[in-house]
Amino acid sequence: MASSNRSRYNKCYKNVLPYVALISMECTNVGLNTLYKAATLKGMSFQVFMVYCYALAAFLLLPAPFFSFRSRVLPPVNFSIISKTLFLGFIGCMAQILGYTGIIYSSPTLSSAISNLVPAFAFILAIIFRMEKLSFSTNSTRVKILGTIVSISGAFVVTLYKGPKIIWGLSPASHSPSVVSLGSSQHNWALGGLLFTSEYILLAMWYIVQTQILKEYPAELTLVFVYNLEVSIISAIVGAFTVSDSSSWRIKPDIALVSILCSAVFGMCLNSGVHAWTLHLKGPLFVAMFKPTSIVVAIVMGVIFLGDDLYFGSVVGAMILSIGFYMVMWGKAKEDTMKDDVVNSYVSSTSRSPLLQYYKNEDE
Repeated sequence: MASSNRSRYNKCYKNVLPYVALISMECTNVGLNTLYKAATLKGMSFQVFMVYCYALAAFLLLPAPFFSFRSRVLPPVNFSIISKTLFLGFIGCMAQILGYTGIIYSSPTLSSAISNLVPAFAFILAIIFRMEKLSFSTNSTRVKILGTIVSISGAFVVTLYKGPKIIWGLSPASHSPSVVSLGSSQHNWALGGLLFTSEYILLAMWYIVQTQILKEYPAELTLVFVYNLEVSIISAIVGAFTVSDSSSWRIKPDIALVSILCSAVFGMCLNSGVHAWTLHLKGPLFVAMFKPTSIVVAIVMGVIFLGDDLYFGSVVGAMILSIGFYMVMWGKAKEDTMKDDVVNSYVSSTSRSPLLQYYKNEDE
């Protein structure tokens, strides 16, 4: 009975909880990006925002190393781990700067749209770093490649094709802000798209590097704490040179303060912790595949909470994206099953070998 409950818990922990956690984080990210956009419209500098957010997140995660060392035996910190962590902080800081600047020039909706490319970037980098096996002779590899292409195609259908209106929003002007923010300035829109593309290339690399670190040093919260501390220091150095006006560093109790507090708690702490856990558990491609769902999440949240219109293209694109997403998840599950079978057969053979050796000695 105990073993059955344990097996059920392991299946939920490995196969159900990561999906729920990552979908929840995509919903959170869409809300945080919208909140940040509102704060920047009030004049908040993104350099100041980054310093306060990451410093607050590092302070909140200060006890994390203590609990990590208490809960498990960790390997000693060596030069390889330190150098990779510093590299991770640099990548993350650059990605955030590009992303926040892109939101200023365009909108959170465009950010969600360009995030469709993250699985492709992560898949290519995972193959280069030999974290994903590319064997066209196996069904799992072929399905993963095809699923990635289908998922990205579906996400771009959501972004680029509207089609006829299916559901009319509650407010006749509810959908206009997103349209204005995307199309008010073609130059800014193009610049925002370029910044977001650069951000998501770095994000895919960030997934790869963090997964490698967690293989050497499997302490997710400690890594998130060190990462937030490093990014806060790097962004503070950058901010000292780029934000000379001392009044910009004074945060008033308005939307800017709310954005900083929410982003620190739900973004830098919770979101980074969940991503570190799922990267350690499932790998970079699994986590990257959830990025295109952010555009669907943005549309659903817009329809439910903002009274936006729902278009036929959004429904079709979401269906295509779901099919591609399911294909990649099936391929990953197939590979995990094959790995488990190999491990089980190895354990079984090693557990039988002493007994066989005993009978062999008896016969002699």
